[in-house]
Amino acid sequence: MPSRKELLARARRWYARIEKPFSSISLIAGFVFDAIALQRVDEFWENFWVIVHLAIVVTCALLINLMDNAGSDEENPEKLHFWLVNVMQFFFGGIFSTFLVFYFRSGTIVASWPFLVILAAAFIANERLKRHYARLTFQVSLIFLSFYAFAIYLMPILLHEISTAVFLLSGAVSIAAIGIFIVVLRIFSRERFAGSKWYLRGSIAAITIAVNALYFLNLIPPLPLSLKDAGVYQSLVVNSPGNYTVQAEDQGPLAFFAWSETLHVAPGAPVYAYTAIFAPTALSTNIIHEWQYYDAAQGGWTTRERITLAVTGGRDGGWRTFSEEPAPAAGPWRVNVETSRGELIGQLRFNIIVTSTPAALATVAID
Repeated sequence: MPSRKELLARARRWYARIEKPFSSISLIAGFVFDAIALQRVDEFWENFWVIVHLAIVVTCALLINLMDNAGSDEENPEKLHFWLVNVMQFFFGGIFSTFLVFYFRSGTIVASWPFLVILAAAFIANERLKRHYARLTFQVSLIFLSFYAFAIYLMPILLHEISTAVFLLSGAVSIAAIGIFIVVLRIFSRERFAGSKWYLRGSIAAITIAVNALYFLNLIPPLPLSLKDAGVYQSLVVNSPGNYTVQAEDQGPLAFFAWSETLHVAPGAPVYAYTAIFAPTALSTNIIHEWQYYDAAQGGWTTRERITLAVTGGRDGGWRTFSEEPAPAAGPWRVNVETSRGELIGQLRFNIIVTSTPAALATVAID
């Protein structure tokens, strides 16, 4: 009968053989699990989950570099280095999967795709470029990006405020955190640090510049805000604050896949845009409903009005509010749902057909 040591050796060799397909499957499964399980960005356990993952990743990175190992044992399941790399890869996957879920729910792909591409690239690189974990700069870059993406939405939750100052503070906190990590690494692994310090500084500077550029160009999803529900209606009656009765026409069985809705409106009749915006508990802010009409003569969108609406956080289904366009002209319309500084939370697209023939409307209660 094989000894315990021999059984463990067989198990390690067996895992080494199935590592790549298992890693790919776990990557997909983990993302699906996060998409289902993660609910609110301000929940304690969701953020505790990220903190634990970050702590494990940082610990593995320190141990890998403190071992004074250049990566020669990375493919050898008999060595500790092999397992540290695999553990770090697994928990990095969990971190970036969480970020992708949260940031994807906030904002729109049209406006926020550059930042989402960065997160997706980090998510995929974590899977495909495992051998680069032996390179200090690669490790530190992913850790710093993780710190930054986490701080961007955690600081508004903790401070109950969304502003440029809070965003800049999130960057300062991220730089301080990675600075502490680098100081510890330098103390215990001076030789490896000395050969990489300029690459580290360049990488941290590049990530900081890129994230700030995306923010000031309004290309980062406005997390922790997100659009939970929205619609355009021919009629909206306020029964009580956040409690409405609306009327809208049936858009057909393929409405979910349609790029825009079609609304048949009587001459001079109003149209209503309804939104439910999620914000963390104790956070109050303003959003904008920007009504835009497509002017075919000018070949572009023309803003008809910008309506400021107050949002108070804490409600799972989002804070409900609406705006009205009193007599929209026929043609393509859209309502951009934005933060006060112009970050796009969501967008409603619809086409107005002005007609004297009334459309069949269904009545729905929003409560």
